Amino acid sequence: MTTYPVPNPDVDVVLPCLDEAGALPWVLSRIPPGWRALVVDNGSTDGSAELARELGATVVREERRGFGAACHAGLTAATADIVCFCDCDGSLDPGLLRPFVAEVLAGEADLVLGRRRPRERGAWPPHARAGNVALARMLRRRTGLRLHDLGPLRAARREALLGLGLTDRRSGYPLQMVVRAADAGWRVTEHDVPYLPRTGVSKVTGTWRGTWQAVRDMSQVLAEPPVPAPGTAAAPSTGVPSQPPPGAEAPGRTPVPASATAPPPAPARVSASAPASPRGGSVQ
Repeated sequence: MTTYPVPNPDVDVVLPCLDEAGALPWVLSRIPPGWRALVVDNGSTDGSAELARELGATVVREERRGFGAACHAGLTAATADIVCFCDCDGSLDPGLLRPFVAEVLAGEADLVLGRRRPRERGAWPPHARAGNVALARMLRRRTGLRLHDLGPLRAARREALLGLGLTDRRSGYPLQMVVRAADAGWRVTEHDVPYLPRTGVSKVTGTWRGTWQAVRDMSQVLAEPPVPAPGTAAAPSTGVPSQPPPGAEAPGRTPVPASATAPPPAPARVSASAPASPRGGSVQ
């Protein structure tokens, strides 16, 4: 059983959703007790929003299409100290976020990512995996972070995430989060997690066209100049991030970038660990 440094941690799990009625029951059943599931409906036509409500989730409506738009709508709607992200298609078990949250609360990391490890043949199409490898290499050149994946399973503190001033609303959102965290000197860790065949057809990696669009979006993010976000990195002694700086994005506001004359950001740190438990098994 995961031991948290504080009792009953305050956690919201953002689940971007577009026609995921087939996967929702399993995904929501895996949310740890006491955590709040925020299902962000991005225009579903299969009854996903209604089903999510019936299953006890809080439903957030985001009319603007795009993975980043859905993720950010969930982030701005969240109220918990810790915010996690997880796909809503059944490919990832949100229960695996327990040690991620414990690591953030203990002050050992500012952003924790899951490195996807396919457990079954066909879980991760070759073209999607190749695109991910290429992006990880570009990310390393851009930030120095030696990450292997840019997967959607992740955890960090809400106010610090808002302080990054994320602007991408398409497929580049997960990458922009990592790039700006690195520019701000965040400690980034990566842990292996089982990756399973998704329920239904992927809107992004299920096709070459979707994968190409995602790679293009992320390449544009990598081409952006560094945007340091002073004051958003967690304090090493406590793991508690400071308040977001003036100009950080909030609902209805436009983020104000840092000055182009700001000093170079401190290098981020990254570490990795052993694989987590597979689907269906209990998470200890």
